[in-house]
Amino acid sequence: MNDIYQFVTGPLAWAAFLVFALGVVGKLGHSLYMARSRDPEVLRYFSLKYALRSILNWLVPFRARSWRLQPDLTGITFIFHICLILVPVFLSAHIVLLQQKWGISYWSLPGSLADGLTVVVILSCLYFAGRRALSPQLRFTSGLQDWLILGLVLLPFLTGFLAYHQLGGYKVVLILHIVFGEILLAAIPFTRLSHMFLGPLLRAQIGSEFGLIRRARDW
Repeated sequence: MNDIYQFVTGPLAWAAFLVFALGVVGKLGHSLYMARSRDPEVLRYFSLKYALRSILNWLVPFRARSWRLQPDLTGITFIFHICLILVPVFLSAHIVLLQQKWGISYWSLPGSLADGLTVVVILSCLYFAGRRALSPQLRFTSGLQDWLILGLVLLPFLTGFLAYHQLGGYKVVLILHIVFGEILLAAIPFTRLSHMFLGPLLRAQIGSEFGLIRRARDW
């Protein structure tokens, strides 16, 4: 079991980070190529001012009209994404592992707070799953990838919660938690999870178009 743990926290972790990094570079390069070949005008009227204006306004909860039209979904979505970022980045166990492997150390969340935020992510995933299953429109437009992505996000947090509370076989659950986390990381550039870095680019393009050409706001 120790050999498996060393493998998933060593070579497999490096492989996941490498796939993620190369995937992001490849995805961004492909997106830029497609933009230049299909619609070169997109890059010509890019404006940093209006791009940042659009991105910042869409980052404010309920600032955009579409956010205000669905207040419940908006609130849960914002809280979900905040927790989704805070827990993996500032969890003390992750920071200890980073320090052991690469000598990186920084401030961490209190254990009880991180545990609570993990529960929020789990409940949010269940909410999104229920909404997708019960809404006729979402059910019709949902494909296998949508459900797989939801599972990919849920499993690292669920197994992390179980490992933290030592529920089930601790070593097995811990290894599963690490593996699921690495699968999630590697899958980001190749699934709709890529919106985490493509989303701001799209907002920048739309913001530039609305600001420079239409002289209007896009939120």
